[in-house]
Amino acid sequence: MASARSLRRIRIGRADDVRDGACLQVEVAGCSLGLFRVGGQFRAVLNHCPHEGAPVCRGTVRGTTLPSVPGTFRWGRENEILACPWHGWEFALDSGQCLTDRRRLAMFPTEVADDGTLYVLMRGPATPKPAIPSTDASPAPRRHAAGTEDTSR
Repeated sequence: MASARSLRRIRIGRADDVRDGACLQVEVAGCSLGLFRVGGQFRAVLNHCPHEGAPVCRGTVRGTTLPSVPGTFRWGRENEILACPWHGWEFALDSGQCLTDRRRLAMFPTEVADDGTLYVLMRGPATPKPAIPSTDASPAPRRHAAGTEDTSR
């Protein structure tokens, strides 16, 4: 039996729209996401820094300093690191993990169809429930614990 909270496949656009070293920002199911291409793989990131809530996808995609001997600096991981625009916190785009803290970015799986269409997979109802507008202006009757109605209004 399928779960009511199964993954939904949501069309984003064309895979060719996402360039290496750049972010494509989109709104999906009420969420702001950033799409990145990292080493030929696509990553979808919630546009929310876990440090202070900044719009992290407005940050810079770059590399970072690598472990090295004292007095030297090695640069690497070019186009694999997202630096937050507010405080410069660095996150690995392959995992979402912060490079200096336990926190991580919220990430969503992606798929690319044979025709080049890019999808993001998100949890939620398989089919959204439509809003049913009320045509009755009177308030709904109050319910008691036993399930009987109180119509004394």
